Amino acid sequence: MKRTFDFLLSLTSLLLLLPVFLVVAVLIKLSMPGPVFFRQLRIGCYGKPFRIVKFRSMVVNREAISITLEHDRRITPLGRFLRRSKIDELPQLWNILLGDMSFVGPRPDVPGYADQLQDHDRILLSARPGLTGPDSLAYPDEESLLAAQPNPEEYYDQVLYPDKVRINREYLQRRSFWSDLGIILKTFLWVLFKK
Repeated sequence: MKRTFDFLLSLTSLLLLLPVFLVVAVLIKLSMPGPVFFRQLRIGCYGKPFRIVKFRSMVVNREAISITLEHDRRITPLGRFLRRSKIDELPQLWNILLGDMSFVGPRPDVPGYADQLQDHDRILLSARPGLTGPDSLAYPDEESLLAAQPNPEEYYDQVLYPDKVRINREYLQRRSFWSDLGIILKTFLWVLFKK
């Protein structure tokens, strides 16, 4: 049922949002050189890697930094708007359509983090990663939170990541179709009203 829901909703959303995709693509091409889409290797269900797709919000760079801060110098003015409004995440509807992701689930990590999962925490690898999830709702302003830390990467590794694993593990142990609908609704309300 979950996969059927994901497929039908992602297909419908992609068709309805096609005009938005075209406008954003043109704005990106006009305001910053480089590709329209940002693709990055992430870890999916059962540890299978896939390429996540987002609208590009940063200048083209080769920096091997896995976290982004609120006032990251790599983010362009248009990119800041796309990130704040979450429009940059919309191309992940394609990942959902292909079956790499789901609407609700743990957010997909870059390689390296899934390798750290031990014992019962490895339940996270049994689910498709989500466009949104309980960890996204718990830390909606993650970039601001990290920017306030003296050592953002250390804080993410030692505080945020373990807590997100705990949150996602508890979600997966009791998830249901109705709880997923609740997470989608809460995410939609947060994007609209930031609360």
